[in-house]
Amino acid sequence: MNAVAAGKRILVAGEVNVDLVFKGCRALPEPGQEVLAEDFATTPGSSSMICAMGLARLGDPVSFHGRLGIDSWGVFCLDALRDAGIDTTTMVPDPSLRTGVTVSLSTPQDRALVTFAGAIGELQESDISAAMLARADHLHVSSYYLQRALRPGCRELFARARAAGLSTSLDPGFDPAQQWGADIIEVLHDVDVFLPNQEELFAITAASDLSTALHALDNGRTRTVVKRGRDGCATLHEGKLLEIPACAVDALDSTGAGDSFDAGFLHAWLRDMPLRDCLRWGSACGSLSTRAVGGTPGQATAAEVEALMAQTP
Repeated sequence: MNAVAAGKRILVAGEVNVDLVFKGCRALPEPGQEVLAEDFATTPGSSSMICAMGLARLGDPVSFHGRLGIDSWGVFCLDALRDAGIDTTTMVPDPSLRTGVTVSLSTPQDRALVTFAGAIGELQESDISAAMLARADHLHVSSYYLQRALRPGCRELFARARAAGLSTSLDPGFDPAQQWGADIIEVLHDVDVFLPNQEELFAITAASDLSTALHALDNGRTRTVVKRGRDGCATLHEGKLLEIPACAVDALDSTGAGDSFDAGFLHAWLRDMPLRDCLRWGSACGSLSTRAVGGTPGQATAAEVEALMAQTP
């Protein structure tokens, strides 16, 4: 199948925020201390935005709906989505809200995030109208735990999407409260693709190994794909663990790599590519996104992904 052919219409319903990325910090700052960064970038942020822009970069038709303020950060994010070719016609900045901001501090070993949620938690299930769903073939939601107003109605949203004939996907993101909760297990009954990273998967399932955790979420419907950073990705195939390694690139910054993985996997999955190819597309997109500072500047085109996969066993 031609990977660059026009894909299914994707609606991303999620959070909007800007990322302030400090790269190459010698260490994370201790209280009362200061560290210097080698580089800095202001980029579109949020798991939802990064995934949406990754899909658009690959050539997929994407629309986005979320809540944002009328402030400068809101204008920045809205312009970024539009510049990426994403349909934002349903988004209306709200003067009563403040757009979210995330500060990312990156060291050679790890990174730490500080987020002002702002409007991130304001999107509700009822904000996603039947008309929006009617114009889409697939619904994607990210940051389940950050979207506090959407979370109670998330299963209803997915059920409505399913009834309208859409396929669905969910990236849980990290739970800042680290409570995780069993409610997400119920939500998955109306989700086709679940995209946690390994830490999130283990926390949600209370398991400590991949096979046990993946089997714990095997509900007969949901395809769970776990992102493992430098260790690649994995899923269950015919009851057995299928693992795909990460692609080798000269990485500068891992901000948003998991969200770009989501874009690559969904791009291939929505084209009915074989499962192994879907995993390879995800791995390639996640790896290539680390070429630049921030979650979106290094995102790959379909041609770049195909070239990298041709070089990767």
